Amino acid sequence: MNFKQEESEAMISQMVRDFAEKEIRPNVMHWDEEQIFPKELFHKMGKLGLMGVLVPSAYGGAGLGYYEYISCIVEIAKVCGSIGLSVAAHNSLCTNHILEFGNEEQKQKYLPKLASGEWVGAWGLTEANTGSDAMRMKCTAVKDGEYWIINGTKNWITHGISGEVAVVLVRTGDLLDSHGITAFIVERDTPGFRGGKKENKLGMRASETAELIFEDCRIHESQILGKVGDGFVQAMKILDGGRISIGALSLGIAKGAYEAAVQYSQEREQFGKPISQFQAIAFKIADMRTDIEAAELLLLQAAHLKNNKKKLTKESAMAKYYASEVAVRVATEAVQIFGGYGYTKDFPVEKFYRDSKLCTIGEGTSEIQKLVISREILK
Repeated sequence: MNFKQEESEAMISQMVRDFAEKEIRPNVMHWDEEQIFPKELFHKMGKLGLMGVLVPSAYGGAGLGYYEYISCIVEIAKVCGSIGLSVAAHNSLCTNHILEFGNEEQKQKYLPKLASGEWVGAWGLTEANTGSDAMRMKCTAVKDGEYWIINGTKNWITHGISGEVAVVLVRTGDLLDSHGITAFIVERDTPGFRGGKKENKLGMRASETAELIFEDCRIHESQILGKVGDGFVQAMKILDGGRISIGALSLGIAKGAYEAAVQYSQEREQFGKPISQFQAIAFKIADMRTDIEAAELLLLQAAHLKNNKKKLTKESAMAKYYASEVAVRVATEAVQIFGGYGYTKDFPVEKFYRDSKLCTIGEGTSEIQKLVISREILK
């Protein structure tokens, strides 16, 4: 595996870095404090190809691979975890589910709008009482001729209110049947479908998280992704790639916190010299950098497997698990290096600290990742 960054990848990273500095950084704390989901920003990112990074050019996407995708998410998350999260969810969940399992008609209809940023996508698996235990979902669809009638709610859905289209996993068979769940594409203006409560979160506050509510929502059978009953198996495959996304998000947050801490440690003086010259601080920085590079290598390994269409369940779970825990550790140490200033909203590490925790929870908790990893090792 050769992880040396190609010239094209470096150019993409620089483009995203420049965009993030100009369009995101000046607004980060305003969006966070007011819980504003800056939808216009996503239209702008669509024009740069950031809303369809993995989508082939035939459908209006950038047609890039997972190395480039990781670079894009990292550069955004180094500036704002919220925006990084929304870009990751749009690309790897909703858009990628249609790309991976949609028929040609569905791809032609939805992918150009999603890849261009004209539409923002949502993906609905989680419910109030079924987080990790997805096979006990209570949101159901009952067949009625050529239509399916959906009733129930989904929770913790990124872009649950603002997304123009959602890929939703609902139960069409028996409880606990892994072949009793089906994926539907549901457009925002469909009667009986609406957004619900918006969550008031600790971090990631500019990334909209809300309920999806279905009340006798009639969906034509042409909106099914793949076959009836394939939804759960599809979702598990989508989450394999999604773990790379959250790993990249984690890596970006860790790098952002680390870079801020290094700069501060070289500028802040105590006892007549920069605090970076004290071993207590220097060793923290050494640990942070080592953790970051280890997390990055795990992510690149998973990306290599994904690019080559090889099985990556264990490797993507390892990358997501380790990178997310690293994000929390690095952000915590960054606050410590900043001292009292790190506890204020005047400096960036306070936000990295709050945003990082979601990475150990979303798209499978650290505990679930360890379950996945151990099962893959021991089966």
